[in-house]
Amino acid sequence: MVSHNSALILIIDDTPANLNVISDALTDAGFEVAIATTGERALKQLQHPLPDLILLDVMMPGISGFELCRRLKADVKTQDIPILFMTALSDTENKIKGFELGAVDYITKPFQETEVLARVKTHLHLRNLTKTLEQQVAYRTADLTQTLQDLRSSQMHLVQSEKMSALGNLVAGVAHEINNPVGFVSGNLNHIEAYLKGLLHLVDLYQQHCPHPTPVIQTAITAIDLEYLQADVPKLIHSTQEGIRRIREISVSLRTFSRTDSDRPVRFNIHEGIDSTLLILKHRLKANERQPEIQVMKEYGALPEVEGYAGQLNQVFMNLLANAIDALEGSNQRRNFEEIQANPNKITIKTELSEDSQSVVIRIQDNGIGMTNLVKQKIFDHLFTTKRWAKATGLRLGDRPCHCG
Repeated sequence: MVSHNSALILIIDDTPANLNVISDALTDAGFEVAIATTGERALKQLQHPLPDLILLDVMMPGISGFELCRRLKADVKTQDIPILFMTALSDTENKIKGFELGAVDYITKPFQETEVLARVKTHLHLRNLTKTLEQQVAYRTADLTQTLQDLRSSQMHLVQSEKMSALGNLVAGVAHEINNPVGFVSGNLNHIEAYLKGLLHLVDLYQQHCPHPTPVIQTAITAIDLEYLQADVPKLIHSTQEGIRRIREISVSLRTFSRTDSDRPVRFNIHEGIDSTLLILKHRLKANERQPEIQVMKEYGALPEVEGYAGQLNQVFMNLLANAIDALEGSNQRRNFEEIQANPNKITIKTELSEDSQSVVIRIQDNGIGMTNLVKQKIFDHLFTTKRWAKATGLRLGDRPCHCG
């Protein structure tokens, strides 16, 4: 902030007597003073450190005071400098014109030293107050802008968290609904298997004791291809049982992934959480017309159960693995199918105990193109993402404590 003693006053007047009177008065009052005798010289003078206030004569040769004022107010660098016109006491018309051009005040001729000093000090004080207010407004605007941005980001984060919570509840509900029909299908299939074994055994006995069936029965045997049926039915039963087993595995994985966290940490198996996440993402790992299968290399260490928030950790696994798949798909856009096949996409998941055996180290790595240095500098920033908001979670990297048991 400019104090009175350090303020620079530029006096522009073509009359030496006026310059001497005002310059002496201001210098004696402790102000720094600069002088210009024409408008042209004043413009050159303003290329140096800008004054804090300008005293400007109206009537000057060349560029008049009014024209100089107009130019100064049109220039961004000088438009905020207070301009006080120096004019005759009865020159009302010029006073009005000066105000219209942007002058803040006038000093009457002949000069009164006390009046000059009073008006100069007043307008310097007003300018300081204006600058202070502008700074406060700028700071407050910046604070409000940042607050609004943080609020929007927090709202997006909250919406995303609610989506993940809703997804967890939905997945848990689907898993529960799957279990009911799978349960009775599995139970019925066991009975069907037993019934069919009995019937097939009966057919074997019939063929042993009645090796020469009547033509009608022989025609029916040929029509149903009895020999093939006897060999294929057990295979169908076994295949159906395998399908039910896989459905149960999916259901268990869904429930493992979506397990609801309590308000306290719970004990759980990290590998089960990773496997359940991989199962949910399996459709994205499979081969398609654009790329071969993404290989998942699991290097699991011997881990005890840990204590933590299982559902939230599974969401972290989901984000990391989904990001790895996104990165691989992004790098594949620059390669054709054969090139990808020659250097296949891989995601490596490695788990191990730390050296002090007090924590678990989990590494998830893909062989994509990697991150730029700019992205690396921001990966721990809250809500930072390289994706569109519609696709991204904006969950930054960080640690959520899980303690080994």
